[in-house]
Amino acid sequence: MIIGSGEHTYKIAEGWGKLPEGIQYGYTHGIVTDSQDRVYIFNTSKDSVIILSEDGEFISSWGEQFSEGAHGMLLHAEEGKEFLYLVDTASSEVVKAALDGNIVLKMEAPSLPEVYTADKKYVPTDVAVAPNGDIYVADGYGQSWIHHYDKNGAYKRSWGGLGEGAGQLNGPHGISVDTRGDKPLIYVADRSNHRIQVFTLEGEHVKFEYDELKFPCSFFQWGEKLYIPDLYSRITILDRNDKLIIHLGESDHYKTEGWPNLPLTSLKPTEFSSPHGICADSKGCIYVAEWISVGRITKLIPTSR
Repeated sequence: MIIGSGEHTYKIAEGWGKLPEGIQYGYTHGIVTDSQDRVYIFNTSKDSVIILSEDGEFISSWGEQFSEGAHGMLLHAEEGKEFLYLVDTASSEVVKAALDGNIVLKMEAPSLPEVYTADKKYVPTDVAVAPNGDIYVADGYGQSWIHHYDKNGAYKRSWGGLGEGAGQLNGPHGISVDTRGDKPLIYVADRSNHRIQVFTLEGEHVKFEYDELKFPCSFFQWGEKLYIPDLYSRITILDRNDKLIIHLGESDHYKTEGWPNLPLTSLKPTEFSSPHGICADSKGCIYVAEWISVGRITKLIPTSR
């Protein structure tokens, strides 16, 4: 089965990632690959971090403590070691863990009484790390703020707040540090404003990107390209100048009654229903995690391989 066109033509890896007896996905949210092309899938089950080989063979799992709120996931290399940054919407925590699950840093809600009260909760959804190690957390399900910390988790600054203007946000669901240009920038999936908003590392507004976006969830940078899982049933790939290259697997499933929890038998392998997370491995294979109660993972293999 083939999806896409031109240099972005992929073969669907049918049956990829089958799990052993006793392990099953909950909602699949985040997905990353490490330097050995192992795939880590963050999902709301007792095995919230599931690790598979690039061939889809089960390796191991851990993370029962994230079973209710597994959401954003980032893999970041630091001084020759790789770490996972995990965001839990149930506990409102962001943690940094070794690849075996050992927690090395835990970040809780910032102390901002002017923003957070008993009725206005902090509910982070995603995390990003800058080249200098600074950490950025998106409060996507809470009060629509971005919080900036140093590499040790010490608070530095915040910006945002609910609105539509420059610097204001409405559901900053995903966040990423874009390093394709001369200097790194913060990209925010300003989801309920149906746009990307770009900031400096200090939180100064740089620009908006509106074109070809419906309900952007998060980002993955691969070379000069930016991959965006759009919850409204498609994957978008942008070029270095954030211009559209292609939409992959576009469908109208998001308009269907009962979405996102549609019967898997009603979903074609070449169509997406609710893309939430995306990543690519060293060979250019794309992995897509969809927001579905029983989980859905798709591997796309470039036909040029």
